[in-house]
Amino acid sequence: MREKTHLKKGLSLLAVSVAVVFLWVTFSGAVVECPDDIMINNDGWPKDKYEPAKLSHKKHATEYKVQCADCHHVYKDGKNVWEKGQAVQKCSECHNVYKLGKDLREASEDEKKLSLYNAYHDNCKGCHKKEQKGPVKCAECHAKIPTEK
Repeated sequence: MREKTHLKKGLSLLAVSVAVVFLWVTFSGAVVECPDDIMINNDGWPKDKYEPAKLSHKKHATEYKVQCADCHHVYKDGKNVWEKGQAVQKCSECHNVYKLGKDLREASEDEKKLSLYNAYHDNCKGCHKKEQKGPVKCAECHAKIPTEK
């Protein structure tokens, strides 16, 4: 009789342990640390007028409730298949006509669609205009570089 009680307790403990491990493995990947702020910069952009833009990443994610996949993406067959918790690469890995050795003004229409400049400006300004809040003018995101006299 005592052996059956020990066996039941042992099996119960084993079941609880398996459940805890399963939940930990399932949800530990879902917790993703994101930086508070990101400097949006690109070496190919002219530096004579404006500083890089500072994006309040954590504020966009928490306060403004912007979904991760609204900015982060991996497209397959025209659909964004990126999911929260997956690796995030720098936007410039794909969005960058400067890697082709071209200025944006020299790029084809397809290259312009994938330019880093247009990716940021279309996505950021597009959202700000749609939500009717947030900066939409150059100097509202980028500090103006003082001109030397």
